[in-house]
Amino acid sequence: MSFRIGSGIDFHQLVAGRDLWIGGVKIPHHKGALGHSDADVLLHAICDALLGALALGDIGVHFPDTSNEFKDIDSKILLRKTIELIHAEGYKVVNIDSSLCLEAPKIKPHVPAMQETIAGIAGVTIKDVSIKATTTEKMGFVGREEGLVAYATVLLEKV
Repeated sequence: MSFRIGSGIDFHQLVAGRDLWIGGVKIPHHKGALGHSDADVLLHAICDALLGALALGDIGVHFPDTSNEFKDIDSKILLRKTIELIHAEGYKVVNIDSSLCLEAPKIKPHVPAMQETIAGIAGVTIKDVSIKATTTEKMGFVGREEGLVAYATVLLEKV
């Protein structure tokens, strides 16, 4: 069996007047992530981890922020397209481990919905999708609620 590991990271600025999408779930908050797409920081980090595991470049290579095709796109679509690329290479997802860094809002109540969304797209069970969250104890741009960060690690297996 052939296994591949990938890691991804993404950052987005938080601003007023935008929806906050994390893990494919709309989270009630007074700020949202700024980006060319819906700016779902978690799904973007997962896409980068998947692409990186197979040395397929990064999310910007496949879904450039200069393309009108991807303007305001739902990042669940980007994750689906990334999973299709992984399958085309003869691999499947074994598991996904991720961490979110944000001061607010609290993520724990939304984790089951995020797991269900991601697992459904990735073709795994919710027990194969780990989502953790932490603050930066009010330090840095995350602590000042100016932005948020997501990290993801994936394991792929040759089918």
